[in-house]
Amino acid sequence: MKLNRRTLLGSMAAGAAALTAPAVLGQTRPRVVVIGGGSGGATAARYIARDSDGAIDVTLVEPTRTYFTCYFSNLYLGGFWDLADLGHTYGTLAAAHGINVVHDWAVGVDRDAKTVSLAGGTVLPYDRLVISPGIDFVEDSVPGWTLASQNRMPHAYKAGSQTELLKAQVENMREGGTFAMVAPPNPYRCPPGPYERISMVAHVLSERNPTAKILIIDPKETYSKQGLFEDGWARHYPGMIERIGPEFGADNISVNPEAMEVDIDGMVERVDVCNVIPAQKAGRIAEIAGLTNDAGWAPVLPANMKSRMDDDIYVLGDASAQGDMPKSGFSANSQAKVAANSIRHELTDSRLFPARYSNTCWSLIGTDDGVKVGANYEPTEEKIASVEGFISQVGEDAELRRQTYEESIGWYNGIVADMFT
Repeated sequence: MKLNRRTLLGSMAAGAAALTAPAVLGQTRPRVVVIGGGSGGATAARYIARDSDGAIDVTLVEPTRTYFTCYFSNLYLGGFWDLADLGHTYGTLAAAHGINVVHDWAVGVDRDAKTVSLAGGTVLPYDRLVISPGIDFVEDSVPGWTLASQNRMPHAYKAGSQTELLKAQVENMREGGTFAMVAPPNPYRCPPGPYERISMVAHVLSERNPTAKILIIDPKETYSKQGLFEDGWARHYPGMIERIGPEFGADNISVNPEAMEVDIDGMVERVDVCNVIPAQKAGRIAEIAGLTNDAGWAPVLPANMKSRMDDDIYVLGDASAQGDMPKSGFSANSQAKVAANSIRHELTDSRLFPARYSNTCWSLIGTDDGVKVGANYEPTEEKIASVEGFISQVGEDAELRRQTYEESIGWYNGIVADMFT
């Protein structure tokens, strides 16, 4: 063959392609996009990036630059913590683990193309997607209340400005006034537990406004740790708290935010502060992605937290429909570690460990009066199932209750370190 400039350049290009193509392909890291920077998302991003030792490209999408935990926000309402104690940033995740942290809203998921669209116009490709968006609210679940009413009747179930608003309303309530809570139906995010919140509001009012009253309008027959709370309220806040259950009309209520009124089965109560906690569902992006069921939650496989709708997507924390685990930060953190292990196994052929889950939920009833409930869980074919549980008991001595509270503080410090450092 006669050698000329064209054949020489063509031969060189072909040879270069043959030599470099495998290396380039080998250098391309699999991509994981994580939507939501809370207990599920931040934990998953950190564990995937850290334990893959840079072998996986991880992008975390979270709109807020400072993330305020909903759990322990009740302690801020009660005056035990400052708001700054709840706030955490993402700088260490980016610097220490090489995670690409993008502060934007995820507004679309193309499951066929395997891309995530952001509000700012960026499109992120993924090999695996983790969705951990927390909760949104069910429209019209409390007649008369919409998100437009949240400044008059705050929900404070997404921590930050709503929590500040509710605290200010409680502290500035008129003397002898009435604080009302519309409690949510099951299932709901907890913590911030509604009944711990009642305890913390009562703690503030007992010191600042001792003739005030608290009214709980609750559509549920029973609730978690009910005996412990009722015992604690009788000891710490006698005569201040009244709960109206479904047997007295709490399953037929409406609110009038402008008039600050609550209608309970035709009986109208005028209130001074009203904390409306609506029925809940998975965060909106899970629904947009087509991952939710008729109840508004995202079903997952118990063994690894994979979506039952898409084998390349994992759904963590509050948004997931997984079985017996409560919708708590502890649960989300536990689920994230299982999902991270599964993702690393699939993308890097690392070791896969059997799934084990755990949860504990602590509540503060009064100063140094902490209680808890928790369990260990294992996956079955149908769900994540509770295998052994524990709960504080009525009548425990003061020192044990103080230790339980201190244990909760230790857990909080541990989980935020596990998420953000």
